[in-house]
Amino acid sequence: MISITVTALVFGVVFLAELPDKTALAGLVLGTRYRASYVFAGVAAAFALHVALAVAAGSALTLLPQQIVHALTGVLFLGGAAMLLLKKDEDEEQVRQPENQTFWKVAGTGFMLILVAEFGDLTQIMTANLAARYDDPLSVGLGAVLALWSVAGLGIVGGKALMKRVPLKLITQIAAVLMLALGVWSLWEAVAA
Repeated sequence: MISITVTALVFGVVFLAELPDKTALAGLVLGTRYRASYVFAGVAAAFALHVALAVAAGSALTLLPQQIVHALTGVLFLGGAAMLLLKKDEDEEQVRQPENQTFWKVAGTGFMLILVAEFGDLTQIMTANLAARYDDPLSVGLGAVLALWSVAGLGIVGGKALMKRVPLKLITQIAAVLMLALGVWSLWEAVAA
């Protein structure tokens, strides 16, 4: 049986915690470059896996070595920033054409980015703790996954809307700088932990 109260509470807490996180940025970046439905499919699958792991493991996920997670995340963000900065300029119309964007390639990119970047993240640990506290894995899982999907959707839609008003080259440069900063920050966390 699903508890609406627990689901709503978890949704609110996870949504607010994830909103300023790197997920919205990742969704925004991917949403400017690729077909939104493909991006969302990959991101949604990764979040569903994260929530399932968090709920199944309960509070045990808080024991994962954060240094490895932060180091891997930092390297991935730095690699993404390098790819954005070194990529040759493309015509905006060419970027919008979905024929070069296979579902599996785009969804796989979104899945892998979120899978690694969010592993051991605050909201995953929070979900594990909430599952342990309320002893209602279905309600906690539903609230957490809906919150994470909502944040990802906002980021992806925001990326598409932003591209209509701001040149793609500027969006790419800003995204690269933000990814570079996130990469450095993640590596710093790995070293400082």
